[in-house]
Amino acid sequence: MKLKDLIVLMAIMGCLSITASAQCGMSRPVKRPVIDSKWVNPRIGTGGHGHVFLGANVPFGYVQLGPTEHTRGWDWCSGYHDSDSVLIGFGHQHLSGTGIGDLGDIALLPVTSRDKREVIFSHDDETVKPGYYSVTLRDNGKPYVNVKLTATKRTGMHRYEFAANQDTILLRLDLGQGIGWDSPKQMMMEQRSPRRIAGYRFSQGWARDQKVFFVMDFQQDVTLEKLNGDTTGIISASNVPSTPFLVKVGLSAVSIDNAIANLEAENPDWLFSKVASDAWLAWEDELGKIAINTDNEDDRAVFYTALYHTMVAPSVFSDVNGEYRGADGEVHNGDFTNYTTLSLWDTYRAAHPLQTLIHREKQADMAQTFLHIAEQQGKLPVWHLMGNETDCMVGNPGVPVLADLVLKGFDVDKDKALKAMVTSAMLEERSMGLLKQYGYIPYDLEPEKETVARGLEYALADWCIAQVAKVAGDRENYNYFNDRSKSYRHYFDKNLKFMRGKDSQGHFRPAAEFDPLSTKHRNDDYCEGNAWQYTWLVPHDVHGLVDLFGSEKAFIAKLDFLFTVEGDLGEEASPDVSGLIGQYAHGNEPSHHIIYMYNYVGQPWKAAKLIRRVLRELYRNGLDGLSGNEDVGQMSAWYVLSSIGLYQEEPAGGKYIIGSPLFSEATLNVGDGKTFTVKAVNNSDENIYVQSVTLNGKRYNKSWIDYRDIIAGGTLQLVMGPKPSKWGTSKKARP
Repeated sequence: MKLKDLIVLMAIMGCLSITASAQCGMSRPVKRPVIDSKWVNPRIGTGGHGHVFLGANVPFGYVQLGPTEHTRGWDWCSGYHDSDSVLIGFGHQHLSGTGIGDLGDIALLPVTSRDKREVIFSHDDETVKPGYYSVTLRDNGKPYVNVKLTATKRTGMHRYEFAANQDTILLRLDLGQGIGWDSPKQMMMEQRSPRRIAGYRFSQGWARDQKVFFVMDFQQDVTLEKLNGDTTGIISASNVPSTPFLVKVGLSAVSIDNAIANLEAENPDWLFSKVASDAWLAWEDELGKIAINTDNEDDRAVFYTALYHTMVAPSVFSDVNGEYRGADGEVHNGDFTNYTTLSLWDTYRAAHPLQTLIHREKQADMAQTFLHIAEQQGKLPVWHLMGNETDCMVGNPGVPVLADLVLKGFDVDKDKALKAMVTSAMLEERSMGLLKQYGYIPYDLEPEKETVARGLEYALADWCIAQVAKVAGDRENYNYFNDRSKSYRHYFDKNLKFMRGKDSQGHFRPAAEFDPLSTKHRNDDYCEGNAWQYTWLVPHDVHGLVDLFGSEKAFIAKLDFLFTVEGDLGEEASPDVSGLIGQYAHGNEPSHHIIYMYNYVGQPWKAAKLIRRVLRELYRNGLDGLSGNEDVGQMSAWYVLSSIGLYQEEPAGGKYIIGSPLFSEATLNVGDGKTFTVKAVNNSDENIYVQSVTLNGKRYNKSWIDYRDIIAGGTLQLVMGPKPSKWGTSKKARP
């Protein structure tokens, strides 16, 4: 018997610890390390302002099945916060790390009476690991049901173990229940057979027109009793003592028939433990794409939990038959895997560059997703959720992701990609009409405000378009967008050395109205930040920004000051501006690239010290282990890349800056049977500075490495020491 089969058998017999297994019988180009589930702590970020999802899912799954609490404010955007102890249902879809709440669809809750709508629970009664969640629910202090949940990509599975003294099983089915902004528009539930219930839930929220179709299959006969039309119902059945009550739920955004097909394809049997085991094996397979060498168990937990969080989304958004609901609201049939939950303003910075290293097999489908969205809605995605464009945040963040895929040589139609980018960048909406007219966005003509943030984000996206145009041989678009990518210069006040709002007459905002420390949420020239943070949002042209300061010395002096200056952000500050080191705000994405700018001016040792500080102080193995909300994987992706010693500063193209790796060794499976290892010799909490580097045994002086060198496989060896060295300081060594 193979070890994998033995684990499944043990799980079926009730052994649900689901520890790691050897990969017998699985064909892989590279042998991956055995990953232990205890290395992942899904509770990291469930406290504080992390907003992470807690429950059962598989990598990039459409279903995130887990507990949902009442929405009590901003910290309940995922539907769950560790400070709470009131459960209202087990919903099949949740967001992870967002700043807006939605989803929570198709909720079941085992109850002791028909009028019960919520249950008090204790976190001490919860168990959670990748692909598995359980909790014991009590009534008057006595356990009445042990709940166990697991999932496949498009289905959820429930196992309820009721107390022997209960004659009747009662499950509350709530189609009205949602999270945050979500509100139901139209619902339907019907009993199709003694063991099947089906229906749908259409809702409006952050996703303005979300459609979820479902089918629920039961292992024994049930009765559906509607309590409030098609909004809520009670599912009842006879309790058979010592026999678990099993429910399988299939979801689809297309139809009930597709939900049934998804369920039959992905979860045809009633083997809960096998589904849970398979879910863990799916996680082990993906987590095993990076192996780290460390003796620090907290560091190991933070790393693998971060890697885990980067794979909660994007989510698969097509059914097993290839059908999906498009951005135009229509049903389409594709020969690719369609994705959703695209938090692009956040994730273009690190989460997608990480994907291009370790999930290369998914990137052609990602590009197809982007191109089809562009065809269906007339522009690339901005923040796409369940087939809906939310237009959340500023800029054209879909452009850097698609451009990065083109420039890195993935299977993308360059002409279609360039057309989609150009079209997206030439619309009249979201301040772009003003940008085309003035060359910048005047604050006195834009009622939505945030003009500096908008302009800087457009500039970096325009640079990406120019690079793709150059590769495609389109000189006209290259010249136009390369010129427009320099529009950031309009916002730079050379006297105050800050990016500032400018009016339609070319005048900066009056000094009396300008405070570089102040930030007013959605009500100033910046977006979730202040002038101190946004002055550096030129990752595509760092040397051009240096020139605006007048000299490297002036640039460095201002950059140094960023990490020491302190002051009051004001009463209207966005809660996103968190994780502060001086005015560097690691808890929000616009700051994420800033530290690595030191490499561009020949001072990589300053970056090293700050990188280690962020890794040590702003991430930890605890409930409040994130310095800001997770933002669908971006906060964790920064940690994953930075802890192995690499970070993509420029928004597209694959120039990874070498930082200060936390681990003595990290090996990435980069596909095609190849691995890339970053080895840090003499590494420690004291030896944080790179002394010398070799690439595949040859001396390497540059303080950055190209994507193509990484995916070619090999070893980047860094010799570390306790003091700064001359490595990376020369003009030729800089990115």
